[in-house]
Amino acid sequence: MTRETGRGGAGEQAVLLFAGLADVAVGMLGSALGVVRGLARRSDAAELVSEAERDLTARGRLVLDRYAAAPPAHLEVLARHALARRVGESD
Repeated sequence: MTRETGRGGAGEQAVLLFAGLADVAVGMLGSALGVVRGLARRSDAAELVSEAERDLTARGRLVLDRYAAAPPAHLEVLARHALARRVGESD
């Protein structure tokens, strides 16, 4: 049951993409559950969970610093440029 690429409408294409993504997600979920089961059997599971929490917290901090930081105020940037020009002219 194969079809040539380009056949069908945009709706059919969207459904096929969604079905493909769902299949990948289900496969990844199955793999993740297997990993969790394996980790639960380890004697150092509490330490691993603690380390994972620290890593996730650090990643979250980096993401927030990258995307949530407000850019410098426009007037502040202009004032710095004007000051730099004045200093450059006096030299």
